[in-house]
Amino acid sequence: MKLLIRNLSRSTTEDELKSLFEVYGAVQSCNLVLDKVTGDSKGFAFVEMPKPGEAKTAMKNLNNKAIANSKIRVKKAEDKKE
Repeated sequence: MKLLIRNLSRSTTEDELKSLFEVYGAVQSCNLVLDKVTGDSKGFAFVEMPKPGEAKTAMKNLNNKAIANSKIRVKKAEDKKE
C-alpha cells in the first residue's frame, strides 16, 4: 500500500521517515520529494508498505503526529489518473 505523508518538516530525512514507519512493519520504499532546482525537501513523501494491515496501522498511529515540530498527515496515496 502506498501512503502519502504531508506537512513534513523541511529538515526531515528519508532515513528518519523510513525508521518512523518501520516500527509498524516492512517498508518497501521511501521517497522524499525534493525540489529539482534547490534539492530541498518539498515537505511531502511517499512510503510504500507491502502489507496493507501494517500500512493501515502506521497510518492510524502516525497521522497528526508531531515530527520535528510539524504535525504530519498520513493517508493512502491515490493512484495517478492517466
